[in-house]
Amino acid sequence: QVQLVESGGGLVQAGGSLRLSCAASGRTSSSYAMGWFRQAPGKGGRFVAAINWSSGATYYADSVKGRFIISMDNAKKMVYLQMDNLKPEDTDVYYCAAGGRNALADPPFYWNSWGQGTRVTVSS
Repeated sequence: QVQLVESGGGLVQAGGSLRLSCAASGRTSSSYAMGWFRQAPGKGGRFVAAINWSSGATYYADSVKGRFIISMDNAKKMVYLQMDNLKPEDTDVYYCAAGGRNALADPPFYWNSWGQGTRVTVSS
């Protein structure tokens, strides 16, 4: 089991930036990838970005390409989401996830560990 703890959410004006952090602990060696998802109350989760632990390959939702960057510090078992040029529609609770490989999925991962979420609010 992998434990995940997010931090870095908050309130920011449109056009501003936030950096989310996710600290992984436990059986991190069993994880192949890390990702970020978002969810609004009463709605399903949506993929934001993912990164392959070993290769560093990154994947993004179309809505955040060019604005968000996912990165990792393998030694510290940390994953980050740099969010620039934020828009009011980016407002959501953001969750960190860890998982393994699923060649049939897009991106090619499955997710089996989740953090508790951190809220991001972008004001207009």
